[in-house]
Amino acid sequence: MASLFTDKVKIFVKSGDGGDGMNSFKSFKGFANGGPDGGDGGKGGDVYVVGDKDKNDLVEFRFGSRFKAGDGERGGTNNCFGKGGEDVVIALPLGTLVRDAETGKLLCDVYADGEKHLIARGGKGGKGNVRFTTSRRHAPHFAQKGQKTQPHALILELKVIADVGIIGFPNVGKSTLLSKISAAKPKIAGYHFTTLSPNLGVVRRYDKSFVAADIPGLIEGAAQGAGLGHDFLRHIERTRMLVHVVDISGMEGRDPVEDFARINAELCEYSEKLAALPQIVALNKCDAFGAEENIPRFRRKYPSVPVYPVTALLGEGTKELLDAVFERLETLPPAEPIPADEFEYEAPDVNEFFVEKDEAENVWYVTGGLVDMLERNVVLSDPDSMAYFQKVLKDKGVIRALREAGVQEEDTVVVGGVEFAFRE
Repeated sequence: MASLFTDKVKIFVKSGDGGDGMNSFKSFKGFANGGPDGGDGGKGGDVYVVGDKDKNDLVEFRFGSRFKAGDGERGGTNNCFGKGGEDVVIALPLGTLVRDAETGKLLCDVYADGEKHLIARGGKGGKGNVRFTTSRRHAPHFAQKGQKTQPHALILELKVIADVGIIGFPNVGKSTLLSKISAAKPKIAGYHFTTLSPNLGVVRRYDKSFVAADIPGLIEGAAQGAGLGHDFLRHIERTRMLVHVVDISGMEGRDPVEDFARINAELCEYSEKLAALPQIVALNKCDAFGAEENIPRFRRKYPSVPVYPVTALLGEGTKELLDAVFERLETLPPAEPIPADEFEYEAPDVNEFFVEKDEAENVWYVTGGLVDMLERNVVLSDPDSMAYFQKVLKDKGVIRALREAGVQEEDTVVVGGVEFAFRE
């Protein structure tokens, strides 16, 4: 049966569009056309993520959830501003990395409870017609449209936050050890892959404590995706050190000396950082047949590795093991969140444009941020607005770019929603 634990998903988010500005005029009894009084549109809602200590995985997002913030309302009459769109706040388990799916850039590491990050900013509201009055234009009959926003795909990747990662082959006693040294109650049984997700437990000794994570059993080929290892190796990356549990009895038919080497080879292949983490070895099942002769053999093979014989099922040897873990942790730097890349979703460059010809239709298309800006600001039915449109095309170099690209007299040119015949 597949595990319901989910630690990597793809979601889609969209901040709210800005509300359109209002085009209206004051109206009095007996005087229908007063001065302009159209208010600005409201700003679109933002998209945030926030850390929630009560969430353990990303299972609620596994079917490609979509999140959309509210759009800003249209501006009102009498200079009234439109209401801003409602924000969307996505609660995530601690340790979740948020990446842009297209670029792979890390937007944030949700590390602490209540930690809030802005992911996508809402669109600006359009200006009402009152904002376009000048000394020469007393009654503008146009308003600005709200800024539109684009949807974005995000990758959410959970990496559990723990000081100590408990690793080893399946069925060597990792979960049993965690249950003896902490209050965690993981599922324990005598068959492979009992643990299908990382289990966390807080280990306390006097006034000190640390968080331990029981990582599902690794097998050879885990770094290439074999077994369950590929799905959970990422959870070791945050740990400060490792407790490597070895079945020293060899009762599973494996050689414990070779087991240790094989797991470390998988760590090294997956990440140099993992291979460099400090390790303490717990030689488990010391009460079983074969352990007595394998312990000295293991020590001879790895003389520089800290080794602690334990019988996790009975709790024997765990005190000495924990003393060594606490002592080692005191020498290690504290865990820190992963620094985010310098990346933010930005509005298109309002000076950027592209000229392209559709040979089949013999039509020239102008696209880009400049066109998006013009679509917000130009009202086809207003002469002043159209004059502004023509002036921008000339001033920004669009007309020159069309000539250089080979446009001919009377060729059709499309700029956003405006289509016209090119004339010198």
